[in-house]
Amino acid sequence: MRKLTDTVRFRHGATMTLRTAQAPMLTNSGVNEKVSEDTLKYYDARSQSAGMVIVEYTSVSPNGGPSRSWARNREQLAIYDDTFKPGLTKVAKALKKDGNKAILQLVHSGREAQFRHILGGRVEVPSNMKFSWIDYPLYELTEAEVWQIVNDFGAATKRAIDCGFDGVEIHGANHYLIQEFFSKFSNKRHDYWGGSFEKRMNFATEVTKEVLKVVKKFAPQDFIVGYRISPEEIHGDNVGYTWHESTKLVKHLTAGFDLDYIHISSLDYAAKPKDSNQPLVKLFKPSLGPETLLMIAGHIHTVQEMNDALQYVDIVSLGRATLIDPKIGYKLKHYLENEIQLSFNKESVAKSHLTPGLISLLPNVPAFAMPGIDYLKSLSSDQLTNEVTHI
Repeated sequence: MRKLTDTVRFRHGATMTLRTAQAPMLTNSGVNEKVSEDTLKYYDARSQSAGMVIVEYTSVSPNGGPSRSWARNREQLAIYDDTFKPGLTKVAKALKKDGNKAILQLVHSGREAQFRHILGGRVEVPSNMKFSWIDYPLYELTEAEVWQIVNDFGAATKRAIDCGFDGVEIHGANHYLIQEFFSKFSNKRHDYWGGSFEKRMNFATEVTKEVLKVVKKFAPQDFIVGYRISPEEIHGDNVGYTWHESTKLVKHLTAGFDLDYIHISSLDYAAKPKDSNQPLVKLFKPSLGPETLLMIAGHIHTVQEMNDALQYVDIVSLGRATLIDPKIGYKLKHYLENEIQLSFNKESVAKSHLTPGLISLLPNVPAFAMPGIDYLKSLSSDQLTNEVTHI
């Protein structure tokens, strides 16, 4: 019977003292894509939010972000050259100060990098096609340019190692570039990177291979490498892949590479596909290699939900819950479950160190609804206009 307070051992020797992770979530705090004081305060407050904290998706290539149309000082973070290392080094140090693990999520945002277009760059995709919800130009990558992005993931991994992170997570979910290559809806290529199911797996495969090559050359032996995946891509008649295909990808990756964990990105940890009475997460378990752990995020807020999710996985990934209470990990470890804050209020917001960008964003996106969200709406707008600088 798994317990939240179990010690977890990863295949290469790293350990953490809880079965919880903080899910990677955009802080909406970057300045020139660099860590700001707001970024650092947010992560410093979360050094005890979970057994490990996965830092938000961080661009590996110049055109790999920023995603979405944030303001100029509310950007996605990046790590595509060495100028980003000082700020990210401070983030890693802040997160590790109480003994927990710090993981950096690596991404190329693909067609979602719309703010790069606003900044004068190009938005890169596997195939230049029309999307009904996109009103900016897309650029179809050449074969050589795809290989360059593979190399970018490796270079970003080396920088993450230099910054002191305990691991990296390859972001293959949420409609970003790796998923776009895997999706038959968005990948219409007929070269090494597409044209068959096997070729649609090549980008994920080559990125994973490159990341692990760099890790084996430069990282400590117990460095953690995970891979995040969306279990299905189904939007009405637009089907990119189903769980039948994504489990084959996971089986391929975990058989070929010694990944420490697979992280399922879901809206509901107990969700079931249309053609099975089993939860999606349970259907993934047989696809994993024997030493690869399974983690899931999706509507896990309370201790009861955490314990329920543990019947399926090795680690539960907490998102919105850690926005409200950044000390959940500490409280679980010290059996203070009754003291966990479950709603935004004056007390919880004062301790949460949410970035101004998050305070502005969260109340205005219905998908981010959570208890006490109206309190965030009530906060004075002058809290959102303080000038911030990168560090």
